[in-house]
Amino acid sequence: MDLRIANKTALVTGGTKGIGRAIVDAFVAEGANVAFCARSADEVAATEAAFASAPVTVVGTVLDVRDTACLTAWVNDTAERFGGLDMIVSNVSALAIPDTAQNWVDSLEIDLMGTVNLVQASLPFLEKSSAGSIVALSSVSGREVDFASGPYGTVKTAIIGYIAGLALQLAGRGIRANTVSPGNTYHAGGVWESLEASDREFFDSAVALNPTGRLGTPQEIAASVVFLSSPVSSRTTGANLLIDGALTRGIQL
Repeated sequence: MDLRIANKTALVTGGTKGIGRAIVDAFVAEGANVAFCARSADEVAATEAAFASAPVTVVGTVLDVRDTACLTAWVNDTAERFGGLDMIVSNVSALAIPDTAQNWVDSLEIDLMGTVNLVQASLPFLEKSSAGSIVALSSVSGREVDFASGPYGTVKTAIIGYIAGLALQLAGRGIRANTVSPGNTYHAGGVWESLEASDREFFDSAVALNPTGRLGTPQEIAASVVFLSSPVSSRTTGANLLIDGALTRGIQL
């Protein structure tokens, strides 16, 4: 299927590993130019180098999304370089699960305000696009109570509410806004790989909870994120797309 995003520009936060890196891969495979950011200079350089021979332009920037001024400058610089922005994906997360004071601060500053500030900086450019789209990564932990309830789950719930409100506010301006809520997703260097080694009993119990008998992959999440970002999904806005292998049981009304 042609997603009609060839030569359009996507912006992805947290684009060097896991789901974020898979999203960058998927946009590139569809012929979109991509600007991504992450905090590690080495990881940004390695990811950028991996796309050096790609037929599109992929540019990485070292950035902490808590720095609002730098985040805004990155958005502006990207729009100037590519002549605008079409699709933004707020993916970066503190993954701050234990209920500690610092984890509340990190979740609010990185997950929630990182999303809000990215959106606010991008809106003038998205409004000029014929395919303006916002996708924010939430989580199944934002939809129902589980082991990650606390700072992580609460802020992921807030992201769903924020993006749903944006969908209503921006529909008349031609900008769509949706969330994607992955279930437990396994990738090298990720939380679940770590738990597989450090707490095998808990890891096995998490796998057993899923009717598919396995955890998800970043590529499975990325495919839906890029489709949802594309003009092919032009009628979808205000949605929270669960990608969890039937892990959650609630019915969305």
